[in-house]
Amino acid sequence: MQNKGSSRIVVTVVGKDKVGIIAGVANVLAEYNANILDISQTILQEFFTMIMIVDIGQCTVDFNVLKEKLITKGEEIGVKISAQHEDVFQFMHRI
Repeated sequence: MQNKGSSRIVVTVVGKDKVGIIAGVANVLAEYNANILDISQTILQEFFTMIMIVDIGQCTVDFNVLKEKLITKGEEIGVKISAQHEDVFQFMHRI
């Protein structure tokens, strides 16, 4: 399903570190044919943080459906996942 405007989204994940966080998020993205372009993750004390740039140009579901699937996965694995279009993210974080 082709999206209007940018086909890139920013996915952020924050929560207590545990095994399987990256796999859980990546599996949801792969299930709907969303391609991870870049990923950065770190542990800040006991907190896991990750940001991903994801191409949804070939995604098999609408962005809002994908966003809900990610939020649900976050609830299942005990982290907070958010997703927004790259242009919105850049606008919100401009200097």
